Amino acid sequence: MTDINIKPGMRESATFDRNTIAEIQRAAETGIYDIRGFGAKRKVPHFDDLLFLGASMSRYPLEGYREKCNTSVTLGTRFAKKPIVIETPVTIAGMSFGALSANAKEALGRGASAVGTSTTTGDGGMTPEERGQSSKLVYQYLPSRYGMNPDDLRKADAIEVVLGQGAKPGGGGMLLGQKITDRVAMMRTLPKGVDQRSACRHPDWTGPDDLAIKIQELREITDWLVPIYIKVGATRTYYDVKLAVKAGADVIVVDGMQGGTAATQDVFIEHVGIPTLAAIPQAVQALQEMGMHRKVQLIVSGGIRNGADVAKCMALGADAVAIGTAALIALGCNHPKWQSEYEKIGSAAGFYDDYHEGKDPAGISTQDPDLMQRLDPIEGGRRIANYLRVLTLEAQTLARACGKNDLRHLEPEDLVALTVEAAAMARVPLAGTQWIPGQSF
Repeated sequence: MTDINIKPGMRESATFDRNTIAEIQRAAETGIYDIRGFGAKRKVPHFDDLLFLGASMSRYPLEGYREKCNTSVTLGTRFAKKPIVIETPVTIAGMSFGALSANAKEALGRGASAVGTSTTTGDGGMTPEERGQSSKLVYQYLPSRYGMNPDDLRKADAIEVVLGQGAKPGGGGMLLGQKITDRVAMMRTLPKGVDQRSACRHPDWTGPDDLAIKIQELREITDWLVPIYIKVGATRTYYDVKLAVKAGADVIVVDGMQGGTAATQDVFIEHVGIPTLAAIPQAVQALQEMGMHRKVQLIVSGGIRNGADVAKCMALGADAVAIGTAALIALGCNHPKWQSEYEKIGSAAGFYDDYHEGKDPAGISTQDPDLMQRLDPIEGGRRIANYLRVLTLEAQTLARACGKNDLRHLEPEDLVALTVEAAAMARVPLAGTQWIPGQSF
């Protein structure tokens, strides 16, 4: 529908478009920066810019209904006495109780357990619902230390030391007062109803050498049983991965800028970090140069949506992926059935990103008791399990088409890029050529 106020021949400024003008006016009116959830909304090179080279003559495909394609992955083989074995390379990323409702955390645990994969606690500690329904639970150890409990550390199947997040590398998250209920306040040792901002740096962190000390402490607490992950936001990925390996990590988690968040500054989400597509080759290069690729496992997150994205991450060298925003959508976030409810709070299905306000009609990113009841954790778990199964089947389908009987046998040689930017970032040839930008023949 054409805007009746726009006369023929009028042009919108590419620099100062209507969204930019509206944001300037909002900032001038309120004097505060914009906060929201979700991930980057700008278009950047992503997995859709890559294609697989299916087998035909020079390589034979596998028969999808007769020949197996392995999807299991073992995480933490470097030092842990009890590595985690997951049946699909798709895991659930860290999302906190506080940002999410207790029902949502339980549903994620149920869904992940049904397909034999892991879920992750997030900032704010471990809930009994999540631990009780998660067969494999990764405990996040964050700069805020909210909810940090040595006893819960010992209950975990792995520990993830978070140094950065893709949506806000170098910054901390936020939890507004309306979501800090009695239970959240108790778990985080915070005053009820008061806005909280998470720290961006560990309190005992003055440099990379301190990470080695911290990992040693965590291994002693857990008797060297569980894997220690290190999570970084994708920025200087090559160097960060090398430092994490040197410090003694079992698993590296790299989160690209398309990764979501519950709440942070919009300027962070859109202007800090690098695309997931660009981060994976840097991480793999660092591991390969240290002789640690596949010895230290690599998990990639940030904008994973379907089995094709999973398979492309694996082909670029990842061992597994983690999903966050997609898992919330699978639970029912932004579902059209809540359209009228979204309209009441000034949003719409498919556009809702105000997770920080605690008014989520789907009952996922809220602590409101009435809204929380809208999410049935058993039904939510079923939806998550279904979604994870589809991702796995789609990834298997693509691997078989490339003649591979294991998802981790996919390789960069199986990929080509549709754009010069994607070819340069992913370090694969531009389709129809042998040219990789930035590399000589």
